[in-house]
Amino acid sequence: MNPRAPSVGVTGGIGSGKSTVVGFLGALGGAVIDADAVSRSLTAPGGAAIPAIQAAFGSEALDSLGGMDRAAMRTRVFSDPAARLRLESLVHPLIWQELDRQRQAALSEGPAFLVFDVPLLVEMRRWRPMLDTIVVVDCSPTTQHERVLARNGMDPAQTQRIMDAQASRAQRLACADRVLLNEGISLTQLRERTAEVLHTLRL
Repeated sequence: MNPRAPSVGVTGGIGSGKSTVVGFLGALGGAVIDADAVSRSLTAPGGAAIPAIQAAFGSEALDSLGGMDRAAMRTRVFSDPAARLRLESLVHPLIWQELDRQRQAALSEGPAFLVFDVPLLVEMRRWRPMLDTIVVVDCSPTTQHERVLARNGMDPAQTQRIMDAQASRAQRLACADRVLLNEGISLTQLRERTAEVLHTLRL
């Protein structure tokens, strides 16, 4: 076990390229723990959060397979702050339990460092004391819109609602220990910039 393995938190707005950077860090030796993947597993068919979600929001919150209908709930919570808070109160405690379990499992393998992929790192202040470094993957709002449209065709208005509900670009940059600008560059260049950031962290 390497209990002193540094913890790097990576965040960025929708369409920033955060997940791509996390993948590069994993390839460079980091043990990746994906907070969003944990959330998805808890809300998948048979997931631990499903009974509470059904009780709170009704069967209309579930898809045909019995998992949370992510599209329907996304629309609901981004238009109703109270619904969003209610969903978070149900899911977040389960997320923290699973993240801690995965962290302990990863440390037992002796990684050089841990990488936490956290979309809501800035919004959830609980993260800051747990991390040695925060890396923010940054790009312009226009680029975010273009990437989300190219990736999944999401309606621009819905994309904007998600961006409005997330921390602002300024808030993310204010909490960053390192900023990785992902604007107007190729994947190869992004990989190189990720390696450069890792080098500056001496990991």
